[in-house]
Amino acid sequence: MPEPTKKDEMSNGEKESVATDSSEAPMPTPEISLEVSPPPAEQPVETEGKDPQPIEVLKPVQPEPVENGSKEPEPEAVVVGAKEQVESVNSEVKEEAPSPCSPPPPATVKEEAEPVVTEVNQPPEPVVTVVTPPPPPPPPEPVVTEVTQPPEPVVTVVTPPPPPPPEPVVTVQVTPPPPPADKDDDGTTNTPSPPPPPVWSLGEGQAPEDLDKPVDTPPLSSLLIERPQGGSITVGGDISFVAKVEAQDLLRKPTIKWFKGKWMDLASKTGKHLQLKETFDRRTKIHTFEMHIIKAKDNYAGNYRCEVTYKDKFDSCSFDLEVKELEQSQSVDIRSAFKRSSEGHEDAGDLDFSGLLKHRNQREPKQDETPEVDVWEILKSARPDQYEKIAFEYGITDLRGLLKRLKKTKKEEKKSEAFAKKLDPAYQVDKGGKIRLVVDLADPTVELKWYKNGQEIRPTPNQRKFIFEQKGTQRILVINNCGLNDDAAYSVAAGEEKCTTELFVKELPVKITKEIEAVKTTVNERIELECEVSEEGAQVKWCKNGVEVPTGPRSRYRVKSEGLKHWLIIDDASKEDTGTFSLMASGGTSEAKVQVELKPLKIIQDLQDMTVLLGQPLKMHCEIFPGNVPGRWYRNGQLIQSNDRINILQRAKNHRLEIVNSTIHDAGDYTFVPEGYTQSLCAKVHIVDPPRVHLESLNFPDNTVTIVAGNKLRVEIPISGEPAPRVVWMKGERVILDSGHRVRAETFSDYTSLTIDIAEKEDTGNYKIVLQNEAGEAGASIKVKVVDIPDPPEVPLVTEVGGDWCSMTWEPPIYDGGSPILGYFIERKKKQSSRWMRLNFDLNKETTFEPKKMIEGVPYEVRVFAVNAIGVSKPSEPSKAFVPLAVTSEPTMLVVDDVTDTTVTMKWRPPETIGAAGLDGYLVEYCIEGTDDWRVTNKELTEKTKYTITGLPPEAKILVRVRAINAAGASTPRTLQHSILVKEVIEPPKIRIPRHLKQTYTRKVGEAVNLVIPFMGKPRPKVSWLKEGQTVDPTQVTIRNTDCDSIIFIRKAERKHSGKYDMKVEVENHVDTAIIDIQIVDLPGPPQCVKIDEVWGGNVALDWTPPKDNGNAAITGYTIQKADKKTMEWYTCIEHYHRTCITITELVVGNEYFFRIYSENMVGLSEGATQTKDSALIVKEGMQLKNPEYIDHDFKEPPKFTQPLINTFAIAGYNATLNCSVRANPRPKVIWMKNKIAIIDDPRYRMFSNQGVCTLEIRKPSPYDGGMYSCKAINDLGDALVECKLEVKGGFTFSELMQRGVPLHLIDKYMSETKVVEQPEK
Repeated sequence: MPEPTKKDEMSNGEKESVATDSSEAPMPTPEISLEVSPPPAEQPVETEGKDPQPIEVLKPVQPEPVENGSKEPEPEAVVVGAKEQVESVNSEVKEEAPSPCSPPPPATVKEEAEPVVTEVNQPPEPVVTVVTPPPPPPPPEPVVTEVTQPPEPVVTVVTPPPPPPPEPVVTVQVTPPPPPADKDDDGTTNTPSPPPPPVWSLGEGQAPEDLDKPVDTPPLSSLLIERPQGGSITVGGDISFVAKVEAQDLLRKPTIKWFKGKWMDLASKTGKHLQLKETFDRRTKIHTFEMHIIKAKDNYAGNYRCEVTYKDKFDSCSFDLEVKELEQSQSVDIRSAFKRSSEGHEDAGDLDFSGLLKHRNQREPKQDETPEVDVWEILKSARPDQYEKIAFEYGITDLRGLLKRLKKTKKEEKKSEAFAKKLDPAYQVDKGGKIRLVVDLADPTVELKWYKNGQEIRPTPNQRKFIFEQKGTQRILVINNCGLNDDAAYSVAAGEEKCTTELFVKELPVKITKEIEAVKTTVNERIELECEVSEEGAQVKWCKNGVEVPTGPRSRYRVKSEGLKHWLIIDDASKEDTGTFSLMASGGTSEAKVQVELKPLKIIQDLQDMTVLLGQPLKMHCEIFPGNVPGRWYRNGQLIQSNDRINILQRAKNHRLEIVNSTIHDAGDYTFVPEGYTQSLCAKVHIVDPPRVHLESLNFPDNTVTIVAGNKLRVEIPISGEPAPRVVWMKGERVILDSGHRVRAETFSDYTSLTIDIAEKEDTGNYKIVLQNEAGEAGASIKVKVVDIPDPPEVPLVTEVGGDWCSMTWEPPIYDGGSPILGYFIERKKKQSSRWMRLNFDLNKETTFEPKKMIEGVPYEVRVFAVNAIGVSKPSEPSKAFVPLAVTSEPTMLVVDDVTDTTVTMKWRPPETIGAAGLDGYLVEYCIEGTDDWRVTNKELTEKTKYTITGLPPEAKILVRVRAINAAGASTPRTLQHSILVKEVIEPPKIRIPRHLKQTYTRKVGEAVNLVIPFMGKPRPKVSWLKEGQTVDPTQVTIRNTDCDSIIFIRKAERKHSGKYDMKVEVENHVDTAIIDIQIVDLPGPPQCVKIDEVWGGNVALDWTPPKDNGNAAITGYTIQKADKKTMEWYTCIEHYHRTCITITELVVGNEYFFRIYSENMVGLSEGATQTKDSALIVKEGMQLKNPEYIDHDFKEPPKFTQPLINTFAIAGYNATLNCSVRANPRPKVIWMKNKIAIIDDPRYRMFSNQGVCTLEIRKPSPYDGGMYSCKAINDLGDALVECKLEVKGGFTFSELMQRGVPLHLIDKYMSETKVVEQPEK
């Protein structure tokens, strides 16, 4: 159940407009007392035509501690508005109400200067009030509350009671900025209002003299056809609220929300105490929405609201829930609001502020008690590290809640930049009155907007509901003719800053002018209760014994009103109408007692005892006076209801009970009780019936009962007879007694039973039943048949085993249990396991079976069950253990790896499926092409996936195949698809330069260099290295060559290792070369010749030259630092500066500065910096700066490639790109060429140019797309050309062509054409 929030003082059914802030969590409603300091003397107080009344100072009432902790959630410290203050005062004066049903009268607390909000718990003892005049200065001890209640205000002084010795009272105070106040003598509104300024508004509206007249508010869209009505329940009771919406004109389901107070959405609070239900009646087209409150608590009381929305339509309804509770005598402690309660229970951690509010009127008066300490003030002045110590010292366990409130208080103390004075936290006004909301702006030119519930307020041309005024820096919003729909949250926005307030519209109380008179009458008479109130059309509520009287169309009560008079009419009074009736108005309650008595009862004819045969009609009759008194018939204390068989008749004084066909259940004691009387008429009815045995209800074929041996048999046979017959069971000539051990017979009121605990074959036979009573004799017989399960089958035999299956067979059981064998169940298990798994869920009618899905290499056992109509037999003995095994699949990807004049090297990959038997090795076989003579080349299995076949005749053609071998045998062979020619093949060398080595390879001094350059070629190529045309020094650079790559390694790089390294790979007459560019970089040297060119004002112009040593890398920038001559502490002015001259600005006048500059490259800053020899003195007097004359720079230049093309390798079938960058002005024309032939309109090529970057994309190149590519840039000043070599890989080698089975003459032709294409390119 959600926590209670502020209770809206609105009558049932009224609508309210609430601005809901989704980011604001619902807050519980604590007990609030307001301490107000007197207003400053220099601030004038303006009133709206009424004499001001003095404001008394409010102090919190200190209650006694509560023994049991409250059950409300932990509150956050929040400064509450005026409405919470009003509710707190309402709870103070609640004891003046004459009835628990009467609502508390509204009260107003006037807020002057810095209000201090104190949350206190309310003890259940009554409060003694003393009327005293207010003292001139505000004393700190007494509590003064101004309560507005007609006909005159009352000032209540309550002295705080003494707190218990162990725990001091904790008072939490929050001090917002002091607002100026308006004071009205009737206590309706406290609004800051300076003297009336000139009125300004937008559009046309009412004349000023018509502002006080009521303004008609257009009605809201009506969706609810039945609104939830308020109610009253006791603590722990259940109540439901129902709202109905007609969907005749709606296309979809409307949206409904249930709220408590103004903010709390109950959709997120559903649980064991709150349930929301929605139903739709398709016949009547009505949506029904229900809210159920289960096991209500005392803090569930308050105002609830139901809101229905459909597109642009909106409707809402408010209703009240009153929760009554028994008076308690416990004391309440304010600190219980900050202590956890009910630990371990469902509501643990809740904080019960509402409970304190409800018990406050029962507080006992205690004099001369003041709070000993103000912990709130102590916390505000203490350091954060002392909060925990203070909380422990004063017994506060909810330190987090206090710290949250302290944090929000500190935030409120921040000074506003846009507002010189903000709105008050809340305002209150009488219904139909006028209110002025005033803010004072710090900047009068800022744009101001007013909002109501988040919607901007705009003046309308036909109404003057809202009027905007201004006076100096003050901005005023005037609201005329305030109604209940004006009760809302208002805010004003000045730029990006915003302040908010709440306006509460109060209705004047309705008083009772004529009390209800007591009534004493008899049953069936008319009762009319009359009361008169002070206002016509006032909303009143009729109650009976504190519960609202239902006045619906089917109710016995009728309500009528005419002018000031209200009537409650009961046409036909009954005994239940006795009680206390009351009329509740907002200004009071009137009560009167109604007593309805009965007329004396006289019995003319009493009921007579009867005896009736079963099935015959039963008629009972009696006669009483008075004749119009209804009554009830009872049989054996149970109420008799009229139905098709039973008729209950009443004619004047006669009362009759007629039963058409009597049954055994109709016998018993009958009683007739006149309604409203304690006297009753009694008689006995006896029903007799001959005995009978009802075997037809058993549904046994031929009255035969079949039972499995060993089971318990219990046969219950219905019998009838009145009185109860004597029953005898017999088997043959033997009588079965009820005292037998294994076989016994039992008899009950409506049936007899035969029980056999453990059935045996000997129990088969006929059983006879004999019944006797005074009305006759009856007999019957049944037959019992005992059957059993079959014997287990013979041991199963496994005849065949596969990779994951086996085949098994068995013999049927010798004894079938007296019933035919229906089938068999088969189970299996792993030999090491004890868990059997069933293999078939449908019976197997054969004596053979094939289990599947077994794991290879795991031993299994199987067993069999026989099944007949009785059940399943015991399992057979397990079979002998067997292991499923399977051969592997064939090896994969068998290819030729190398061919010589006498050997062939094959390689392959393992089989895709190996199985549980594993893989022992491979067997390699070959045969001469044209024969089937396969020869095994390896006598022992090889575990490797590569094997060389030796001893082959030169230039022979052979076929090769490989098998995988395991414990289950040899797999299917993998055979090479084409024959292999035994002849060595020469493969030209080819260097495969990695992508990152195609550009300059850069390393820092001291780092290691380790480069791996792969290459290809057969036989093994010869590799050589040169640096700048000279042999590489092995003491400086380590080079290691293998069959397929070359490694160059430098353990600690130095700048002398930089240069171009030439790699050469040779295979006989075939040569391939590559160039590796290595650059070793280091930190640069400092700049040269840093000097001060000019000093003027607070500026210094510096100039310098680049460093001599750039660290073997381009200079990327400079870092400039400055130092005051007095301190010589260096500060960085700018980093990563690219030019060699700079102007340093914002220097301090009168200081003398030195400057130094670091150079920077890709490695980092130089180790040293160059400092200016002279210093720059920033003088105070001005200087004449001579502006130098600059000659416009000519940016035109011929094309120049800043990034050349790079030799590239491409993969056949995959897109390749060539990139370069060119700089020229004006923009050059770019031409791409292949083998010095321009590429024009070729769909295989795409050319791009963006910001000087030129790109050529080759779509899915083939080996014929390789060659020399060049890019040429041309403008008016000249041209430039760059070239690169593109090699497309993915063509076929000799071995690949041999594997594909291409004839030799075609292979030779293809290889010769490839060489011819490569030679011109070289």
